[in-house]
Amino acid sequence: MKIPIYQVDAFTSEVFSGNPAAVCILDTWIDDGRLQSIAAENNLTETAFLVRTDAGFDLRWFTPITEIALCGHATLASAFVQFFCRKWSADVIRFQTRKSGQLVVTRHDDVLEMDFPARPAYADTPPSGLREALGVAPDRILRSGEDLMVVLDNEKAVVQAQPAFAALEQLECSAVIITARGNRSDFVSRFFAPRIGIPEDPVTGAAHCVLTPYWSTVLGKKDLHAFQVSKGGGELWCRDAGERVMISGKAALYLEGSITI
Repeated sequence: MKIPIYQVDAFTSEVFSGNPAAVCILDTWIDDGRLQSIAAENNLTETAFLVRTDAGFDLRWFTPITEIALCGHATLASAFVQFFCRKWSADVIRFQTRKSGQLVVTRHDDVLEMDFPARPAYADTPPSGLREALGVAPDRILRSGEDLMVVLDNEKAVVQAQPAFAALEQLECSAVIITARGNRSDFVSRFFAPRIGIPEDPVTGAAHCVLTPYWSTVLGKKDLHAFQVSKGGGELWCRDAGERVMISGKAALYLEGSITI
């Protein structure tokens, strides 16, 4: 069996930056264990698997150790592959997912806009050990589902944070987002999820489903410019659309080939 594979740097216009994702094109679904093995072998934060349907594509995402419910950068990478590598003729692609419903991606020249569900965060009591694991003093702590969002005083605090990943992995949450107002953007963030095999994600589209509603309310504006200030990092344009969040970015092709099994 040969499976077409692409590696795409998402939320950037240049290779060697942004967030790399693998995109695998399947004729039909194969065993979940085999999907997980491919993702582990790729050893990227996420591998996306696509199967063509009458309406568009079925889409699933795997980290090196588990399947996840929502992934922004691998969705952007999947759309990029269809639009720019496999010559999808329409300006819209519809992805059907198992836990996040239908995700629509629209092409505007070289910018791709994703229509994602909003995931507003609410004030929460911090789990024991959070401050020690992050090594910073939070201004606010909020929760969205299984993710925590920690608001810091300024961009410098976000950039300089040096969390203890082993300690983060023990917390009662899947991921921790740290964020603050930006110096050259509306806000900045970083994303840590060692429990699902991602110590730090370079650019996290799904995190902006949480970040966008929060900063839209704080800043009193619907259209937001964001940077994820991790190593590699990336740039996103976000719009608060009520129950939905529009997340836009660019991508760049790094690799094209095939997997032999």
